[in-house]
Amino acid sequence: MAWSSPPVDCNATRVPGRVVYHVSVGPLLVSSSLRIDVGGAPALDGLTLASTRQSVLVLGAPTALFEAAAGLRSVEHGELLVAGISPTAASRAGVAAAAPLDPPLPPRWTVSDYVGWSARLSGLSGANCENAIHEALERMGLPPDRSTRLGKASLTLRRRVVIGAAIATGARILLLEDPITGLSPDAEASFAGIVARAMHDQPTVIFMGRVALDSPVALAAAEAIVVDGSKVVAQGSPAEVAVHANSFSVRVTGNVDALTKALAASGCRLESAESAAETSRFTVDLGNLGTSDLLRFAEASSAVVLELRPLTWVFA
Repeated sequence: MAWSSPPVDCNATRVPGRVVYHVSVGPLLVSSSLRIDVGGAPALDGLTLASTRQSVLVLGAPTALFEAAAGLRSVEHGELLVAGISPTAASRAGVAAAAPLDPPLPPRWTVSDYVGWSARLSGLSGANCENAIHEALERMGLPPDRSTRLGKASLTLRRRVVIGAAIATGARILLLEDPITGLSPDAEASFAGIVARAMHDQPTVIFMGRVALDSPVALAAAEAIVVDGSKVVAQGSPAEVAVHANSFSVRVTGNVDALTKALAASGCRLESAESAAETSRFTVDLGNLGTSDLLRFAEASSAVVLELRPLTWVFA
């Protein structure tokens, strides 16, 4: 990689064989009025978020958000930044490296072949490359196996290899796509511990549909950002988000103003209001009330509840 001026919010140093950018300030992930299309239709439209910690779970967001953050999918509208720069710039500059969920792997390659290829592709060479490969293998508990082919590797071994390949790039930030989904309970518990150890002391953003609150991945995260539709409906530590057991994301149509006034008058706490076309979405903490009370208020207010989703749905 040729030497160039560092991007905003980064400084750069020369390392034999590459340029390494060191992000010094700013959140890991920021979006503003973000729209991402899949198949010609919006997968996200209007998402605005900003992470605040160095170990982040983004829960409930569509796959398209990970793909865009990894530089694999274009942004149709708005802005998406990884460590203060565009996802493409972050990837090319070695600031961030992504581990997609179950990408195709060369069936005849070995563990070391794939991890080493990733390190060399990132621009590392010589001793720096060998050190990066060794660290990646060690952090993911991978043997420098020259005999087992990836075509015959187990699912968890393949996933360890993909994350190890991201680590081997030497990038400061890891972006992981739902690494523990689809595993058996025993395999999930074991593999979640490996992922959590890999996250230790390295800025990481993990994009997941759901996660158990007692999973090592959730316990290792400092922040959870819950996305519902195109709206952040909760943000804080995983434990802080999970305690809102009686909080809901609500999408309604009709006389929304009358409904929200009735809920507020009954002691409910409302926030995150958002209107679009003929519907509105808001977050409500029902306190001592139940969902049947909310539906009763809606009927009395000539409002129709189209969607009622608990904020804790992301914690399996």
